[in-house]
Amino acid sequence: MATSSSPAARRGPGAKSAERRRSIVDAAHAVFAERGYNAGSFQAVADRVGMSQTGLLHYFPTKSDLLLAVLQRRDEVSNAATDPSAGFAESVLLTAQANERIPGVIQLYAVLCGESTTADHPARAYFTTRFERLRAGTADELRALQREGVLSRHVDVTIAAASLAALWDGLQLQWLLAPEEVDVVACLRDYLDALFARP
Repeated sequence: MATSSSPAARRGPGAKSAERRRSIVDAAHAVFAERGYNAGSFQAVADRVGMSQTGLLHYFPTKSDLLLAVLQRRDEVSNAATDPSAGFAESVLLTAQANERIPGVIQLYAVLCGESTTADHPARAYFTTRFERLRAGTADELRALQREGVLSRHVDVTIAAASLAALWDGLQLQWLLAPEEVDVVACLRDYLDALFARP
């Protein structure tokens, strides 16, 4: 039995519930990365975490609730790997490099992003909003660099922002299929070097 001075007692039931929720999200992350959302069942997640579907429903009433928790967790893990003090180009390269070292992060993103283009997919709004925010944020960063004279004024920042997002996603997909043949960081660096080259 746990005493009041034991770690279990000090954490309390709330901490235990949070730990179980985290383990479910981690299990779902693995299942959705391997099988996609549509083929990744509640049962597969429950089996991986060692609990019943009824127990799983106590934490996540619907499969879409679980999916959104997984995507939120994916963003937290990816964002934690970034360096807020880095410049724009360096931040892009560091994030790309860090994502390759986090198991399942790129695979989950690629699988769910592709699936989200189908009708009524529960992650469609998430990815639509994410791309809108990413394009706008990147364009703002590039616009600021233009004002500083670092980036040529001939660069259309809106097009460059969309192109960078497309290049990054495409490279990650190729890397998933042939990791020994595709160097995501090197390709991104080449694009950024060309983008920032002054005529």
